[in-house]
Amino acid sequence: MNTNKILGFIFLFLGVGIISWTVYNSYNIFTAKTIPPEIFKTTESALPVSQKDKTVDLQQEVEKMLQEQLKGMLPADFLPKILNLMAWSIGAGVLIFGGSHISGIGIKLLAKN
Repeated sequence: MNTNKILGFIFLFLGVGIISWTVYNSYNIFTAKTIPPEIFKTTESALPVSQKDKTVDLQQEVEKMLQEQLKGMLPADFLPKILNLMAWSIGAGVLIFGGSHISGIGIKLLAKN
């Protein structure tokens, strides 16, 4: 066996391994067995309340009511979860694309002989 054939098999199995690992992890993420990598996080922003000022401004009351209504329509962590799933999907696509090219290089090296 020459070095081209050995490198061809290494690249072929490496590319197939990358693709297999990515597909397996994507399956686990989209069936909710594991969580996707957390790139986007939620932060709770609380406005400081002054003890001296006991009067409630009308605008603050309306904002509070709107926030409560929006929380009822969409869960608080909905947007970060969707963004994390989209980020994983893009990353998985890049990994699968790279794995296919690595395997392609391996196949070309094997075909030379």
